[in-house]
Amino acid sequence: MRLRARILLVAGILFAAAIGVSIWSHIQAQRSAKVLTLYGNVDIREVELSFRVSGRLQTLYFDEGDGVTAGELVAEIDPEPYRAAFAVADARVQQAQANLDKLEAGSRPQEVARAQAAVREAQAASDDAQRELKRQIGLLATGASSEKARDSARARRDETAATLASARESLALAEEGFRSEEIEAARADLAAARAQRDLSETQLEDTKLTAPSDGTLIARIREPGSMLAAGTPVYSLSLRDPIYVRAYVDEPHLGALVPGADVQITNDSSDQVYDGQIGFISPRAEFTPRSVETTELRTDLVYRLRIVVRNGDPGLRQGMPVTVHVPLEPAGH
Repeated sequence: MRLRARILLVAGILFAAAIGVSIWSHIQAQRSAKVLTLYGNVDIREVELSFRVSGRLQTLYFDEGDGVTAGELVAEIDPEPYRAAFAVADARVQQAQANLDKLEAGSRPQEVARAQAAVREAQAASDDAQRELKRQIGLLATGASSEKARDSARARRDETAATLASARESLALAEEGFRSEEIEAARADLAAARAQRDLSETQLEDTKLTAPSDGTLIARIREPGSMLAAGTPVYSLSLRDPIYVRAYVDEPHLGALVPGADVQITNDSSDQVYDGQIGFISPRAEFTPRSVETTELRTDLVYRLRIVVRNGDPGLRQGMPVTVHVPLEPAGH
């Protein structure tokens, strides 16, 4: 048992030494070549295109694989319900505007003239009733009239006086116009109607779906006739620019990389060499993804890089494995 333990111990030491020599040799090879080789994959951003409003999908203008430019119309939903809603909202604005104009203009001259005539008529009736009351009081003193006739004249005098007061108040209102509170309420009602019309107009415009950027449609998710809720994806768009490469570096080589450093990128499908720039180095270590081809053990901890490709073209496709060549500083620099 002791002999077996010793053999296992020696084997473990030799294995660790071999790993150490392999890593050291790899580092030395990279340094001697003055180029650090990293491995990664093309990372192209994708956008799911959807409508901001619900409705029946009416038209799709492109198919999978078609290229589109920013602002190009790619799909439409049935706009008729939104056109009707906009028409109603526009009519509501016109109604609110007319009501405000009426309140701000005040009473018409004819209304003021009618109120003035009513005051004159009430004044004449009041004067006549006052004279009749005085006459009945005089007749009652001489015995030529009765208390009942006097009381009737007094009641008519009071009635005509009340009618005159009411006519004068109506004239004052006609001459003054509407209250400021009523006008402010009408203005607020007009503002609300305009806001609703703007919303309806925006919703009508949102029945057209346009491409936000240049790219290639990689998926046609819905077909005409489908009922869509707001936010339901219709297309999946792969952006043409920017194109990134997601690569990984182990800790021994981390110090050789800085954001902004220039790199070159190659792939196995062509001889094209792409220029790139390191844009981001993750501050957190992670295990090497299984999709990355490396000569290191997959259980090694690495740091993720994001590299911006300057001269990307359709030859770089989503997920494509690539090799990143990072020039190292000569010894002594």
